[in-house]
Amino acid sequence: MSNKQTPHIKPNGVEIAETVLLPGDPLRAKFIAENFLEDAVCFNEVRGMLGYTGTYKGKKVSVMGTGMGPASIGIYSYELIHVFGVKNLIRIGTCGALQKNIKLYDVILGMGSSTNSNYMHQYNIPGELSLTASFDLLLKAYNKAQEMGQPVHVGNILCSEIFYNADKNAMENWIKMGVLAVEMESTALYANAIAAGVNALTILTVSDSLVTGEETTPEERQTAFTKMMEIALNLA
Repeated sequence: MSNKQTPHIKPNGVEIAETVLLPGDPLRAKFIAENFLEDAVCFNEVRGMLGYTGTYKGKKVSVMGTGMGPASIGIYSYELIHVFGVKNLIRIGTCGALQKNIKLYDVILGMGSSTNSNYMHQYNIPGELSLTASFDLLLKAYNKAQEMGQPVHVGNILCSEIFYNADKNAMENWIKMGVLAVEMESTALYANAIAAGVNALTILTVSDSLVTGEETTPEERQTAFTKMMEIALNLA
C-alpha cells in the first residue's frame, strides 16, 4: 500500500491507475464511477475534487475531476504524473463549437491546443511550441468513434482562460483560423504531458455553438455525454 499524497490528492492507500479520465466537474467523475466502473473505490475527496479507481472491461482505470481552467488542471495533472505515475491522461469535457459544420453533441478530438493563456511561459521556450495530443490515444479514440457511428471532428481547439470575455469579438480570428471549438483545460494538460513524456488527449462533446447560438440543456447533456465517456474508457 502506497502512502504517497500531495496537498491536493490524498488516496489513503487506494491505487491510482496508469490511465486517468479527467472531467472538469467532480460530480461527473462520480457519475462515471457509479455507472461505468466495477468495484469503484474513492481515492480523493480533498477540496471536493472526487477521484475513483475501478475496472472497465477488466482493465484498471481511474477518473478524477480537475476543476476549471489551465491553473486547476495544471496542478492535478502534474501531481498525477509526477507523484502517482500516471501515463495516460484523457480529458473529457464540454466545449463551444466555433465552426458552422459542427453540431450539438458532436465529439471533438483535440489534435492540437491553441491558447490565450500564459501557461507556457514557465518553460522559457524561445518561440511557440505546438501543443499536440498523443497520436496513439488520438488514433484509438478516432477509430472507436467511427466504430460507434459517433460524429467526430479532429483538429485544433482553443484553450481559453477567460469564460466571460470583455472583448465580444475575441473569437473571430480563432474562427477564421479554422479552430474547431473553445474549452478551458487542454493547454495545461498537453504541456504537462509533453514535458513529462507521457500521453494526453482531450475529448470534447459540443454543448453549445458560438456560431449559431444553439445550446443543450443540463438534462440533455447527461445522456449525450455518455458517448464521449465510452470512447475515453475504451482507451484504458
